[in-house]
Amino acid sequence: MASKTILDELKRTQILELLEQGKRTDGRALDEPRELTIEINAIPKANGSAKLRLGDTEVLCGVKIQPDKPFPDMGDKGIFMCTAELLPLSHPTVETGPPQAPVIELARVVDRGIRESHMVDVSQLVIEKDKSVVGVFADIVVIDYDGNLFDACSYAATAALLTSKTPKWTMVDDKITLVDGGESPLPTTTIPVSVTMGKIGNHIVVDPNGDEWESMDARVTITSDSDGNICALQKGGSDGFTLDEMVQCGELSVRVGAQIREKLKAAQQEAQ
Repeated sequence: MASKTILDELKRTQILELLEQGKRTDGRALDEPRELTIEINAIPKANGSAKLRLGDTEVLCGVKIQPDKPFPDMGDKGIFMCTAELLPLSHPTVETGPPQAPVIELARVVDRGIRESHMVDVSQLVIEKDKSVVGVFADIVVIDYDGNLFDACSYAATAALLTSKTPKWTMVDDKITLVDGGESPLPTTTIPVSVTMGKIGNHIVVDPNGDEWESMDARVTITSDSDGNICALQKGGSDGFTLDEMVQCGELSVRVGAQIREKLKAAQQEAQ
């Protein structure tokens, strides 16, 4: 990231002044996420897909499901993996080339939130134990960036997985064979929802937009499952959080997460 400019400092000063009044630059309450819209089946040839807008941040996720070799120590479980990429058109600072550290962190945070919630029941994704399993790969592309990619990408991946269809394979004469008409919904157990909060001065804001993201002193992303259990957490930024602030963030993540989860459920139901 480029060093902060005078304009960045002026924006931060304006944001802080508004926060002191309990206001934000886009008119939201401090604990209010941006408007969320979800389009299911945005990629017709994918096993599952979702195009999502969180405010002015827009991302696309496609799910690919295919036979794969199991990991050596996990022959009785399928594979889940998540990747992320920022298109150069998404923001002026994004350049072509190998993924930078923030993009690698983005993919890992989204992957961990879904994986640690045990959303995808990988025990049901086995073709033949120790020989062949089903691999589920969620690939996320950022189309337009205006802050908080962690949540936007997580919601897109979750929505795509919830509406994915899994082909059925079996072993015939030691060969993997596709079963005609055997397609079924991807086995899922819960709906994980991440909520990212930024600390600006002494204020905590939910779902920071682009200007707020550049003004943050610290951030934390907390993922909870459908039962309200926290299953993953990632902290970033140069500053820290007090114990009281972390308790506040934990409570916010569960409460706001429940609201977002209802929107993901609605998108799933519309796709059925």
